[in-house]
Amino acid sequence: MKKVAIVMGSTSDLPVVEKAIATLKQYEVPCTVRVLSAHRTPDEAAQFAMSARENEYGVIIAAAGKAAHLAGALAARTTLPVIGLPISAKQLDGIDALLATVQMPSGIPVATVAIDGAVNAALLSIQILAVSDPELAKKLDDARTAGTKKVLEADEAIAKQYNF
Repeated sequence: MKKVAIVMGSTSDLPVVEKAIATLKQYEVPCTVRVLSAHRTPDEAAQFAMSARENEYGVIIAAAGKAAHLAGALAARTTLPVIGLPISAKQLDGIDALLATVQMPSGIPVATVAIDGAVNAALLSIQILAVSDPELAKKLDDARTAGTKKVLEADEAIAKQYNF
């Protein structure tokens, strides 16, 4: 199975990133977590992206706040799918990171999830890997079925309590 790389621009992103790590672990998808900055370690970030395919990665999740150029910087150096995970910050509540991540030029795509949307970043990476992994696809299907069941059970409980 291909691995997922999670690259964060700073350790201050870790509280959000840990949710993606936990989700990947739940699905038994191997991951590597790195701290590389588009601005402070541009050469190292570029090298990581350029060697990602040969290092058996299938997807890269790039988590960054504020200027949030990490996803774009990595995407510019690989043709692997890159998922941008904008991280909220005090100043602009993550809107700056969201806009920096989502506004990529034609030819350098970055899939982008919600601000602090680490679980969805992990699930999207799992869905990408599941295209060629039937076992992983089954795990996703089972999780969706369980989610549906949970909501229907909640609906039934609410209906019994409040409908008269």
